[in-house]
Amino acid sequence: MRIATEEFEALVAKALDQLPREFASLLDNIAVVVEDEASPEDLADVGLEHPDELLGLYRGIPLTERESSFAPLPDQVVLYRHSIVGLCRNRREVIREVRDTLVHEIGHHFGLSDEDMPF
Repeated sequence: MRIATEEFEALVAKALDQLPREFASLLDNIAVVVEDEASPEDLADVGLEHPDELLGLYRGIPLTERESSFAPLPDQVVLYRHSIVGLCRNRREVIREVRDTLVHEIGHHFGLSDEDMPF
């Protein structure tokens, strides 16, 4: 299955637009970006070896670990296009995986661990 970068970015934008308003309003100073695949450094940071094992990544300091004087650069939520598309059999699965991965990585921004999240 193939999905062009532009179409994948549109799916990510739509997933962001569909977040509940109360939730989305708390996403201040976060950039959501699409990359084709994880870099060797990103894989090493999370203890993985193969790019297709990592669907997304939160780059930043969770809100629960920040001090009051913290003035950060924007945090990033990264979605890896090749990994997500490679995992899915059809466009519907890609849409669902984009949403699930986005919510999962945003959960890390709020200080949730992998074990705290439903997916």
